[in-house]
Amino acid sequence: MLNIYLARHGQDGDNVRGILNGHRDEPLTEKGIEQAHEVAKKVKETGIVFDVIYSSPLKRASKTAEIISENINSVSPKVEQLLIERDFGIMTGQKTADIEKMCAPDIIKAEIITYFLNPEGAETFPDLIKRGRILLEKIRANHKSGNILLVTHGDIGKMIYAEYYNLDWKEVLTQFHFGNCDLLLLSQNSPADQAHVFKILQHNQ
Repeated sequence: MLNIYLARHGQDGDNVRGILNGHRDEPLTEKGIEQAHEVAKKVKETGIVFDVIYSSPLKRASKTAEIISENINSVSPKVEQLLIERDFGIMTGQKTADIEKMCAPDIIKAEIITYFLNPEGAETFPDLIKRGRILLEKIRANHKSGNILLVTHGDIGKMIYAEYYNLDWKEVLTQFHFGNCDLLLLSQNSPADQAHVFKILQHNQ
């Protein structure tokens, strides 16, 4: 059986400052490094062994993947471009507090995050669903079984989850918060509503 574990990166500088990062390449904060060590410890305690680790090319994800790998004596992470965060277009570098002012009415408000839908130059969520589909097809073609870890980001991570379980992306945006270093399991033996393996204490969005 193929089990796909999906982790979001630890806290980075933009997270702390309330800045929309997208493709901005900020490193992990000290708290983000702590979060990566925490999820690695939890993985080790459960006895999960990863056959392959793939990471987004951005620093906040690749460092998280590196920390997890080193702490559980696992394989070295491989860069996978399809795991990169959503391109935020003109919203890149803007304040999260300004999303509604700049993008309403084309927004979806979840409990913690307000999602913008189609600002100029940004990937849309249907775009991310397509990218998630390509990624999952690639993973399934290269791995028939085993435990695969994907270290990624909030928006694209949710859409990979939505594509895996064939869920409506609008509903997925408001169903749960995919926080820093949270870990999901996408598997035939893991129903969509039970995908969270670990949740990590959050200090930001």
